[in-house]
Amino acid sequence: MESVEGETRTDVEARGSEGPSVKIKVLFFARARDLTGLTDMPLEVSSGSAIRDCMSKLMATFPSLEEIRTCMVLALNEEYTTESATVKDKDELAIIPPISGG
Repeated sequence: MESVEGETRTDVEARGSEGPSVKIKVLFFARARDLTGLTDMPLEVSSGSAIRDCMSKLMATFPSLEEIRTCMVLALNEEYTTESATVKDKDELAIIPPISGG
């Protein structure tokens, strides 16, 4: 690892950021996929963030998701969850809107 006047590159990079962060993968299904135009996307949030923090960031990026916000189901790593759950690095968050069919 290179050093810059006694600091390692990692030290310099860490100091330049706002603190540790985690990267998750967000999966969009059905109407959520229609509203975002995506099947999935990476999302970076601060370490210790709850799903509600992820959702706030997603709503800011995709305001059209507000249409299904109150009726969507969330899954974290293939398990249904609530917005209070904490995300960890490499987690998968699925946005599942109500699905109807016949």
